[in-house]
Amino acid sequence: MDRYCQHCGAVLAELTFPDGRRREQCERCGAVAWRNPLPVGMALIEHEGRLVLIRRLAPPLGGYWAPPAGYVECGESVPEAVRREAKEETGLDIALDGLVDVYSRADVNVLIVVYRAHVIGGALRAGDDAIEAGLYAPGEWPQEPPPESGVAIDEWLYDVIRDATARWRPSKLKETT
Repeated sequence: MDRYCQHCGAVLAELTFPDGRRREQCERCGAVAWRNPLPVGMALIEHEGRLVLIRRLAPPLGGYWAPPAGYVECGESVPEAVRREAKEETGLDIALDGLVDVYSRADVNVLIVVYRAHVIGGALRAGDDAIEAGLYAPGEWPQEPPPESGVAIDEWLYDVIRDATARWRPSKLKETT
């Protein structure tokens, strides 16, 4: 299937660049068709000593419990996207308390930026992209097996969620007592 240059419309050719990577480039105008990861913002929302989680409606990890998250759209910053996604998926208005971490993996086309947050308004409910929404204290987290899909983004997102929420997981509690 041919792909076309977004600048001049010519067919793109796959070329090997000096760094050894293969990329598509337009032979007519020279534009490179960069394949960059899409930014995703995630909120670890703490409310009354509990963590806000949603059961995801769609892939990746459809049916799994996770913190609210979603793609950053053009015209918004990552923090704006995190607040928007939290409102859309949980009904909650949040304030961000700081950056937790940034996650990426070479074979997955997203980059996840995770923030700590707290509730400043709204009412908890399952919104778009969510089957359910709930509050979970440390050790109450729904235990779910690793995904068996064989899809890299499912496996990676599962690991990101486990790492970002480590202090809420029972295994962490047992290690510290």
